[in-house]
Amino acid sequence: MLEANYSFFHSVEQSFDKAAKFTKWEKGLLEQIKACNSIYSMKFPVKMDDGRIEVIEAYRVQHSQHKTPCKGGIRFSMAVNQDEVMALASLMTYKCAIVNVPFGGGKGGIKINPKAHSAYELEKITRRYTSELVKKNFIGPGIDVPAPDYGTGEREMAWIVDTYQSLKPGEIDSAGCVTGKPVSQGGVRGRKEATGLGVFFGIREVCNMPDVMAKLGLTTGIEGKKVVVQGLGNVGYHSAKFFREHGAIVVSIAEFEGAIYKEDGINEEALFQHRKATGSILNFPGATNLAKNTDALELACDILIPAALENVINGDNAPRVQAKIIGEAANGPLTPEADEVFAQKGTLVVPDMYLNAGGVTVSYFEWLKNLSHVRYGRMEKRFTENMNHHILSQLEGLTGKKVSDAERRFIEHGADEVDLVHSGLEETMITATREIMDIWKANPAIPDMRTAAYVCAIDKVGTSYTELGIFP
Repeated sequence: MLEANYSFFHSVEQSFDKAAKFTKWEKGLLEQIKACNSIYSMKFPVKMDDGRIEVIEAYRVQHSQHKTPCKGGIRFSMAVNQDEVMALASLMTYKCAIVNVPFGGGKGGIKINPKAHSAYELEKITRRYTSELVKKNFIGPGIDVPAPDYGTGEREMAWIVDTYQSLKPGEIDSAGCVTGKPVSQGGVRGRKEATGLGVFFGIREVCNMPDVMAKLGLTTGIEGKKVVVQGLGNVGYHSAKFFREHGAIVVSIAEFEGAIYKEDGINEEALFQHRKATGSILNFPGATNLAKNTDALELACDILIPAALENVINGDNAPRVQAKIIGEAANGPLTPEADEVFAQKGTLVVPDMYLNAGGVTVSYFEWLKNLSHVRYGRMEKRFTENMNHHILSQLEGLTGKKVSDAERRFIEHGADEVDLVHSGLEETMITATREIMDIWKANPAIPDMRTAAYVCAIDKVGTSYTELGIFP
């Protein structure tokens, strides 16, 4: 069990300090990188549907302005507090640095249970929160750009951009004040599945490294590996989907109401529809119900994907976790004590601070789209298709061979927006994985992949500060 006074932000600082000794930067610069630059804690009244006034507690933290704007999601949860938002904002700084997205870290949270409010109440809360951010200059396409997080989605982002535009009339780049919007409101295709797809790309790249797999006693590649996913939200659903589609076997999925196990694999869409119909993932046809939802974390498997909330694996239950690879799809699902256990066991922990960066990477693409005011693929799609058609026709004429209709469609296809977004995300995750692994292999004293990722992030942020002339 976690101690009552456990601090998520302190655990991030612990991981930072662990990595800092493997870098060249002097203490003052390291303290600046670690510190949260700006913390906005607010309370505001909102009238509920029954006429009563409820005072809402909310936060926005800007961890670093070494690059602007700041970037980070907004979560709706009763677990929201300043410590959590500070921790998540700091992780965003390191995450953006690792995947070469030019943002500083930010994060926001509203302390509510979204399921306890009507859509109208949620809209009023979201719009009031946005207006508070505008008042204090804590939102804007060049200042601080929120995104969806736990308990929020496209709907809330649409309310935010609409509120911002009503308060900032005539601002030409106003659509870039928030990402994760519906496509009709300036969003980008591919954003919804981005985090889950990024998790898949990152783990796939690790699994394609023969030396890493040999140390774990596993075969190279994704195919045939047994996967357990905790969480059937957006990230968990899409992680399970992409693993299944590429030949992995998703043997267990857990949610807050329970967990299920199915030896020959679970189809996440069928389970999603079952839950929609029954209100629970339990009693899924052909699957076995587990006694507790946390039992899924301790199942024998090759890959464990915690895709729910922070601190679900700690010093207490880590010794019972049997997975060879843990891919942190959620933010902070492991405590520092759990890291120590897994380092001793030889379990590979692929850290959250880069593995779940798919969301912010595609948010970056959306932000660029909003600033450029043109959809990806609009300029070149038809040109590419026409050119490919011409090349294929010439080759068929020279060789006398005809390609099949399926091959023709594939070769002639010009990239749509979603193709370009997925391609850019794949490149980002592969590059980041290799960069972190190279740092780890170059210094055998680095104990784990998380520390190597922090070293990567600290070096990039430190370089930004020195190049700005803030530190010599």
